[in-house]
Amino acid sequence: MDGMDGMDMSSTSSSSHSMSSSSSMSMTMVFKNTHDTPLFSNAWTPSSSGSFAGTCIFLIILAIIDRCLIAFKVTMERHWLATHLNRRYVTVVGKSSEAGNIDTDPDAKLASLITAQGVEESVKVVHNINRGPIPWRFSVDLPRALLFLCIAGISYLLMLAVMTMNVGYFCSVLGGAFIGELAVGRFIQTNEHGH
Repeated sequence: MDGMDGMDMSSTSSSSHSMSSSSSMSMTMVFKNTHDTPLFSNAWTPSSSGSFAGTCIFLIILAIIDRCLIAFKVTMERHWLATHLNRRYVTVVGKSSEAGNIDTDPDAKLASLITAQGVEESVKVVHNINRGPIPWRFSVDLPRALLFLCIAGISYLLMLAVMTMNVGYFCSVLGGAFIGELAVGRFIQTNEHGH
């Protein structure tokens, strides 16, 4: 019987512990309107209304930077694609080069090229047609990855600010996202009607 009493007491204390931890979890999932909520670390805890306002302004600017970086990445993606599609290969009769195999390309167009020696008549200019992803290039994929790293880092910081459940931080992130979208949202939109 003593063993059963011991089990009942341990299960009771275990269930009361789980209830207290679940009630404390539900307590943190409500919005609060305090000026002393830490942001990212305990060292960054506003101690006055002015420092709280400064923290909110920082979050607004961070959210604007996030939208600007997304718009910049989309603009660069368009630039990288256009550069890839407009890559030209020129071949001149009598000269062999890697571009010589464009003679069999059905997308090649005959054109004349003005050079320092005059007009070259036997020239083909090829515009690459987009068939799948563009090839991997260090000069394109490294900046793309770095931009994505910055965007992901800022987005996670903004998410952590929202997860503090502070009304001021939440409204600051939303306000910054709104201002950023208002300023650069047109650059993020894709052209769905073709190129």
